Amino acid sequence: MTAGPQPELFTWEFATDPYPAYAWLRENAPVHRATLPSGVEAWLVTRYQDARTALAEPRLSKNPAHHAESPHAKGKTGIPGERKAELMTHLLNIDPPDHTRLRRLVSKAFTPRTVALFAPRVQELTDQLIDRFVEKGEADLIHEFAFPLPIYAICDLLGVPREDQDEFRDWAGMMIRHGGGPRGGVARSVKKMRNYLAELIHRKRENPGDDLISGLIRASDHGEHLTENEAAAMAFILLFAGFETTVNLIGNGVYALLRNPEQRARLQSSLAAGETGLLATGVEELLRYDGPVELATWRFATEALTLGGQAVAEGDPVLVVLAAADRDPERFTEPDTLDLSRADNQHLGYGHGIHYCLGAPLARLEAQTALATVLRRLPELRLAVNPDDLRWRGGLIMRGLRTLPVEFTRHKK
Repeated sequence: MTAGPQPELFTWEFATDPYPAYAWLRENAPVHRATLPSGVEAWLVTRYQDARTALAEPRLSKNPAHHAESPHAKGKTGIPGERKAELMTHLLNIDPPDHTRLRRLVSKAFTPRTVALFAPRVQELTDQLIDRFVEKGEADLIHEFAFPLPIYAICDLLGVPREDQDEFRDWAGMMIRHGGGPRGGVARSVKKMRNYLAELIHRKRENPGDDLISGLIRASDHGEHLTENEAAAMAFILLFAGFETTVNLIGNGVYALLRNPEQRARLQSSLAAGETGLLATGVEELLRYDGPVELATWRFATEALTLGGQAVAEGDPVLVVLAAADRDPERFTEPDTLDLSRADNQHLGYGHGIHYCLGAPLARLEAQTALATVLRRLPELRLAVNPDDLRWRGGLIMRGLRTLPVEFTRHKK
């Protein structure tokens, strides 16, 4: 058993390396009631089997209406500003049958076959971004690469015109700063995005194109069309969930490879030989090892239940700690070791059950393309700062670096 007193949670030190604290919780308090930085109390689920059970438990609702606390407290349990902007009716906040209907309407845009058709555009974006800094010999891989790549990709998929995408990038940047920007900045950005999406939906209703928003407008499920609010909320959550996760997947992934040079060398040799197998298993391992989503999004008990031997009351919030579950030694051999060829890797990085990440095929494509291209075009990549000088973004759900300064030999395409 992991010895010592209960570690302090949600400090800056914890954010830098939460894994020892999660190991303590798995051993000593696997379903633990904690007071979050917002003041909301919630159950933290840290063991793999309990986490997998909770993610598929129908009595744990995604709808914040089931939260036992006051409406004011409910505003602390989702994306800032989404309630005032009337963006609550999206896939992360609803249950069947509405969830089933809305997910079916949008799922065809994210099949592996559909995403594969988007691969040339992702490669083009990846190379364009690297072209901008490759001759400098240095870059911040978060701001100059990992952040803009998924923003431009998801904007293309949604049908946001190219001339508007930099504005989207600005709004998205404010949304992922997690308290690092001006007070109320996130909510204002969400409102601006909501207003823009409403206008874009109106324009595409009159002049549809071959894009996801046009598809949502056209979509009909047994004669039932999406409302404008549902379409706007769907576009919003696809953007929100589809970019920050990939920013962190690429950023955390590159950082993990830099900290594990033997694994990085294995992957570079594999790519140089024209192989793709290690790249595919490697991205899954990077998701498990230090994934982009630390805690799954909110769930609320619709009735009293027992979870991991712990009684959970009706209305209690439950947060599944993916980062803890994916390093559970009961499920993974040597869980704190990065092994890009790990074969038995049923990680929970994309969730489990009916809320399994809809955009997983796109995230895999973007991460594989980004990592392979970085290793090919910047083969001598190295950290430009001491690892202790790096800072992780605040926030409850996501895990990602604020910056990732790197150096490399100047190299033309």
